[in-house]
Amino acid sequence: MTRPSPFSVRGRRALMVMRDEREIPIVRRQFSRLGMTISEHDPAEPPPIQPSDVILLDADSIPIKSDHATLWKGSVPIIALIGTETPSRLKWLLDLRPAFFLIKPLRSAGLYTALVVAFDSAQRRVDEPKHIKKLEGRIRSRRIVFAAILQLMRGHGLSETDAFSLIRQTAMRHRTTIEVLSAEIIAAGGMPNRTTRTA
Repeated sequence: MTRPSPFSVRGRRALMVMRDEREIPIVRRQFSRLGMTISEHDPAEPPPIQPSDVILLDADSIPIKSDHATLWKGSVPIIALIGTETPSRLKWLLDLRPAFFLIKPLRSAGLYTALVVAFDSAQRRVDEPKHIKKLEGRIRSRRIVFAAILQLMRGHGLSETDAFSLIRQTAMRHRTTIEVLSAEIIAAGGMPNRTTRTA
């Protein structure tokens, strides 16, 4: 399944957590023009259960000392609206890890950019652990391959280039990966007997 582009916002669900009656119509109008589904929520209440793709959160309207103030932290990207720049409110906001900030008073421009950055940021947060895991796997594989090369160099008096070439050619001939063959070399204490493998 292909993931949606961060530039494609039509049909996505936006949750507005705002109280300022002057700014709500601006945001409603922009979301509607962009083809997004809008739902609204009272900032004094705990976060709703209903799913959304992005949250537009007026940081000034959330009672940060309330029990549910920390419940806004989650996997849904947050676009934070900031008017009051007190250290305690900014610290609370930074703990939420918002994807984007908009300074109040709001203007009609800037919301689309905020949405694109928010959706891209959310996707990167999903992709990052997978990418790190992949890189860690590569590092482990390189260690195994290097250990196998050293073993062949010592056991057969080969140069590093020749040892790696032998591993590569043997892996290709037996239709396996260099990493798998290297693990077998380490386990066997030398080049394993692969006569039973399909050539």
